[in-house]
Amino acid sequence: MPDNLHPSDDRQAIPVDGNKARNIDRRFCVAPMLDLTDRHCRVFLRQLSQQAVLYTEMITTGALIHGKGGPARFLDYDESEHPIALQLGGSDPTALAHCAKLASQWGYDELNLNCGCPSDRVQNGMFGACLMAKPELVADGIKAMQDVSDIDITVKHRIGIDDMESYQELLDFLQPLIDCGCQSFIVHARKAWLQGLSPKQNREIPPLDYEMVYQLKRDLPDLEIIINGGIKTIAECQQHLRHVDGVMVGREAYYNSSLMLDVDREIYGDRSERTRPESAIRAMYPYIEAQLSTNNVRLNHITRHMLGLFQGVKGAKMFRRYLSENAHKTGAGTEVLEQALAALEL
Repeated sequence: MPDNLHPSDDRQAIPVDGNKARNIDRRFCVAPMLDLTDRHCRVFLRQLSQQAVLYTEMITTGALIHGKGGPARFLDYDESEHPIALQLGGSDPTALAHCAKLASQWGYDELNLNCGCPSDRVQNGMFGACLMAKPELVADGIKAMQDVSDIDITVKHRIGIDDMESYQELLDFLQPLIDCGCQSFIVHARKAWLQGLSPKQNREIPPLDYEMVYQLKRDLPDLEIIINGGIKTIAECQQHLRHVDGVMVGREAYYNSSLMLDVDREIYGDRSERTRPESAIRAMYPYIEAQLSTNNVRLNHITRHMLGLFQGVKGAKMFRRYLSENAHKTGAGTEVLEQALAALEL
């Protein structure tokens, strides 16, 4: 696999009117997860599924515009990652438009606005779930991004926040966004408590309400509705797809990444032979070798994303242990992965 990272060059964004659809098939998406879905993770997940839409970690507009190392530090990716979505955190329309231009220059397939993260830091920056109380501001940001970019603009949000939890209040949040042309929504089927619960607790404590998301699709059939929250199996994905257009899976796709091996066949109907997990790891070797030689990367920066692949396989504990004990060492290369694979009974 060649290391085709997008450079920070002089390409110009193409201004367009409205939100031009690129026909991305979002039947299965891997959620943006902070400190997890970096570019090494996404290249690895792409070996497991050719069809799933992959999302970056949330990147703030401030980091992209002012961050040390420039936008390339956050935006570079490998060509194999397509279809790939950039998730932005921010609320200022001018800053969002600036970042949308960058995303267009880098060739992202989708730009997703985070209106669902409940952390205190995010609230203090006026982005994330607290934006559900400011739908007009969200709409202004969407319109600003649409005016300067040809990328699909989507929104990821909760079903409510704090005491804003009725179905009508959810519709009231969505309506200005729909009015400005946004057509694709990723809905985490829990509300968020902005005070009193940690981000981790907000993924577990507020009850899931899948029916509210299903109702959105019934009432607004022309919208693309992707459901997120608590989804752990391919069978659950298939059940949700009877009611909505797509599913987004988060931590299960990371910590039990063998789930991804069945996505292309069971979700997208691709009848190609199922990839073997050890073959997916070996397919990473050209990428790994390129990264180790050119980008000041150590092997463990990449292999940390592989530790969940062999859950339930005999020898998996030794596989994880060998990588954990050896991949961080100076000079460690693909031979470490070969030794780790040798511990498995496949």
